[in-house]
Amino acid sequence: MILEPEWLFPFSGMEIGDSFFIPTLRFAEMIYAIDCGAKRAGILVKSFVTHKDGHLGVRAWRVR
Repeated sequence: MILEPEWLFPFSGMEIGDSFFIPTLRFAEMIYAIDCGAKRAGILVKSFVTHKDGHLGVRAWRVR
């Protein structure tokens, strides 16, 4: 079993339209964690499975 590192999401510094990428193979768990963190921060994000520089992961965009 591969353990994920503890991620710190940059919600406090995000403007609408900003995004961040988290490399992971545990897509559903990461999307859930991002959505829960965004809700606690009082913002709305949209998250999608994608790739960057040859790595699979999740990208989250702030939409509100």
